[in-house]
Amino acid sequence: MKFKEGYKVRSMAGENVVIMQGKAGSDMTRIISLNASSLLLWNELQGKEFEVADVANILVDTYEIEAEIAERDAKAWVEKLQECNLMDN
Repeated sequence: MKFKEGYKVRSMAGENVVIMQGKAGSDMTRIISLNASSLLLWNELQGKEFEVADVANILVDTYEIEAEIAERDAKAWVEKLQECNLMDN
């Protein structure tokens, strides 16, 4: 899977938000905000093909958490991005 083209993260009012570039991005009725962990993952994986296991590995390496917890959190993160239509599968 991979992030869809055209989405960028911008800092707005102290929040890191995902926006669509160009005219499509002018509709701000749906804001997707990223916390620090989500921003880390977004930046690490931008422009790359990845799997849930890759996300989990970044979490383990960065936060030194157990692999099972990282896998659960990684799966939930990917599912949320898919729900927001930010992913190409």
